[in-house]
Amino acid sequence: MSDFTDEQVNRYARHIILPEVGGAGQRKLLDASVLIVGAGGLGSAVAMYLAAAGVGRIGLADHDAVDLTNLQRQILHTTADVGRPKTVSGAETINAINPGVDVVTIDARLDSSNASDAIAGFDLVVDGSDNFPTRYLLNDACYLAVKPLVSGAIFQYEGQVTTFNGGRPCYRCLFPSPPAPGTVPNCAQAGVFGALAGTIGTIQATEAIKLICGIGTPLVGFLLLYDALEVRFNRVRVTRDEACPLCGSSPEIMRLIDYEEFCSR
Repeated sequence: MSDFTDEQVNRYARHIILPEVGGAGQRKLLDASVLIVGAGGLGSAVAMYLAAAGVGRIGLADHDAVDLTNLQRQILHTTADVGRPKTVSGAETINAINPGVDVVTIDARLDSSNASDAIAGFDLVVDGSDNFPTRYLLNDACYLAVKPLVSGAIFQYEGQVTTFNGGRPCYRCLFPSPPAPGTVPNCAQAGVFGALAGTIGTIQATEAIKLICGIGTPLVGFLLLYDALEVRFNRVRVTRDEACPLCGSSPEIMRLIDYEEFCSR
């Protein structure tokens, strides 16, 4: 406990008294770094809970500005933030929760030209994006860099979470091909149940904290499905695809590709 200041002992007391976390686990959190891609509905819950938990360095990557329609679910931002960059608004909220967190903002859309550099400085990545090119990009980049990736997605009343711990299986084993362009409507077209983003984002934050502290059993090899209307969770086993072009027995993907083109086929 001599490694903590009095303020830290008080702030993180409820973690420290947990036998599975303790002082050692809290120290791991303080020394950890997490990149959150997407400061929207999922990223909001992830960022706020990781900040509250004391993750020492949080990266926030997003290229959008806050819109009034975001506020129904993106609790990282407020009405006063409308029109401001989400990274700026998000960083202010994170530091309001916990001034001890070092926030790194990336006000850009990640692609094959910058993703590897973006994730290089972080211990793990949480995917809170809302599009397939970014999901495949982060999967490939994290696999090639041997970085843990916590992936989440929501649609209307349903959500899903899984964790890839730098190995096999990967996102491509689960979804070998993206859906045909135009077949999956976005939130603006289909709507989304606001509180659902909090449920799935909180599970993603839980997975990240478990990985950092080395406690519990992460969702590696499993896809957790949640139906908000029925309040029903299902866990589906995910196995490695021997034919996967990334992590299969004869891999074809050795570097990042053009993911916009890949998802537009």
